[in-house]
Amino acid sequence: MAERDRAVHRIPEILRDAGWTVCLVGEEQSGKLAQVTAGLRRGPDPSGSGKLITSGFSYWGLESTVAWAHACNDLYYPVMRESIASFSRRWRGLSERLPDGPLHYVSLGPGTGQKDQALLRSLDSRGRCGCYLPVDVSAEMLRLAQREALQHLHVPPADVLPVQLDFSMPANLDRLGTLVRSTVGDEPVVYSLLGNTLANFDSDTQLLALLAEKLLRPQDRFLLEVAGTAGQDEVAARAAAQEYENSPRFREFVTSALLQYTDLQIDMNSLTCEGHVEDDRALLVKVIYRNRTGAELELTLPDRSTVPFPDQDTIRLLLSRKYTRAGLEKMLVDARVTTVGETHEAGHTSFDRPAFGMTLLLLAKGDGVRPGGPNPFD
Repeated sequence: MAERDRAVHRIPEILRDAGWTVCLVGEEQSGKLAQVTAGLRRGPDPSGSGKLITSGFSYWGLESTVAWAHACNDLYYPVMRESIASFSRRWRGLSERLPDGPLHYVSLGPGTGQKDQALLRSLDSRGRCGCYLPVDVSAEMLRLAQREALQHLHVPPADVLPVQLDFSMPANLDRLGTLVRSTVGDEPVVYSLLGNTLANFDSDTQLLALLAEKLLRPQDRFLLEVAGTAGQDEVAARAAAQEYENSPRFREFVTSALLQYTDLQIDMNSLTCEGHVEDDRALLVKVIYRNRTGAELELTLPDRSTVPFPDQDTIRLLLSRKYTRAGLEKMLVDARVTTVGETHEAGHTSFDRPAFGMTLLLLAKGDGVRPGGPNPFD
């Protein structure tokens, strides 16, 4: 036991070499591959509601990680690029509403790490930066995010703990909550889910409620970033879809998962982004790959089994949303969280483009949010 203790204590010294990254793997990775395969085995559906690659697996693997980093810098993909560029300004508007004392930061889906760097820098400049725990299903994404997030910061290696884990699963959140509490004790934690990641999940409200229930204590805060819309009609839905469709780098990113998990020969003309009105709560965008060959294809999956891919059948590669104000407020109430503060970025508008933007919310555990409030995208 003493030998093992000495080895563990040496790790912070080893990590001063930037070439090393320590990562806790929180679940069996072969099980994740089975989930991917199950999604691609679903029956035919020309509407984009059959076969799918579920959220998280679009970013799983080296090729997908590199493709995502390129997409975030694409001039033709303003959704993410503008969100990253404006984050520091929007975050400054909320940072004064944080609890006093040292703060630990748990980033759920850190992406490229640029937003985490802005948040950590603001804490570091005030001497309030505690532990940093980025959490993602992709080990490659964690390494990318950690390298970017910690550039030019004074966070000790012993205070950085990347965790490879699918945070959308209840059992995993139980384990993550135990890990965080064991690490920080009673000191407050800031959790984050940025980049409109929540909108990528079919059951977005249920996921937010689960995160609040499993992770948040009264002293903790949750930083949530979502995309918003003032308009909610077919014209606005089509404009929302075009934001994704116009980016060559984004198209390369979403099809990278198909290249990784199937033997499909990719035809970019078969990729479409479809906008829909989702009741009164959001604009919903489906990014789908459709078989337009006029013949039935056969897909080979990661386990070497095959599934039919009939003509006009689809594979949903990504799901996203832009929330209305009413839809966002109802989601927060249903998730039983309360709003401590919020900032907005209206984004660019033109005569033929509805008012889209990003909302950054600082949340706490509670019974709901205040009703009403203006729509920041009007």
